[in-house]
Amino acid sequence: MVRLKEIAAVAQVSVMTVSKALRDKPDLSAATKARIQALAAQMGYVPDIRAQGLRNQRSHLLGLVISAATNPVNARILLGIEERAHETGYDLVVAQSLNRPDREDAVLRRLIARRADGIFLSPVYRMDPSAPIYEDLQRHAIPVVLLGHRAPFCDSFPAVETDDLAASWAMTRHLVELGHRRIAFFAGPRVSPAALERYEGYRRGLREAGIVPDDRLVFNAGATIEEGAAAALQWLQEDARSTAIQCAHDLVAIGAADTVLNQGFRIPQDVSVAGFGNVLAAEYFRVPLTTVRQPKLRLGTVAMEVMMKLLRGEPVSTQRLQAQLEIRASTAAPTSATPAANGRE
Repeated sequence: MVRLKEIAAVAQVSVMTVSKALRDKPDLSAATKARIQALAAQMGYVPDIRAQGLRNQRSHLLGLVISAATNPVNARILLGIEERAHETGYDLVVAQSLNRPDREDAVLRRLIARRADGIFLSPVYRMDPSAPIYEDLQRHAIPVVLLGHRAPFCDSFPAVETDDLAASWAMTRHLVELGHRRIAFFAGPRVSPAALERYEGYRRGLREAGIVPDDRLVFNAGATIEEGAAAALQWLQEDARSTAIQCAHDLVAIGAADTVLNQGFRIPQDVSVAGFGNVLAAEYFRVPLTTVRQPKLRLGTVAMEVMMKLLRGEPVSTQRLQAQLEIRASTAAPTSATPAANGRE
């Protein structure tokens, strides 16, 4: 490994001058800094981040804990964070919780042990009002930025989130304005604050249109393709007699739409289907899905901006970003009273 004193010997300057040049200190001329920096690069110098961390009490590591790398929403958020982290000289350590509290606890404790300067965290939601690992994060005074909505056990940390309530309300209004009056809702996990906001947005959209919400049109559908398919089968079996299905997640919408099509229904002629999230597969599904376009990349960049403020000791607050509707071929005005009216009972 090339050391500062070797660069200093070749450049015929002091070790202190080399150190200042490589740290871009202002008390050296631009020409001197450029000459030393070019020489260091030519000699293959790589800074010892670990040694620098010992001097300034920084590891230059940021942790990112997400539910799963296979989740397409997480992938775009990760990209936004990593790009900004790279620009600011931080390395990113990525871990998956797999939505399990025990695994979340384990990966967070590893990040604490590695002295991560800060942690981005997509919480594993639970009904309990407190969680020991989150209390430990506070006790260690580690800067934490939540990727998603806050819940009682994590409400002491700032969050970067989508205004899911407003976005879901807009989707319901879109379906109502098309002429739908019986709109089924495939709801997300009950412990998820985002899923609850999307459900409340749906109910508000109905009420403001003068439509009384009907609990018989609400189906628990989780957040996966398989759960969406199961909810669609239940919807068919119960003869819900609705002309539109609004889903709390794109993967649920894809599973539901695939099942409906395989049962012989047409989308959107027999039933409209809408999702939430705008994952890549939604646009390229066999009937391109109307959905809510979450600003996923922007969520990542804003999260990094909040983290940098925390690292500088500046005050921060939760950031709530707006989402927009992406209208595609899967929603249209109803052409028949119910799917059953087409003879597919």
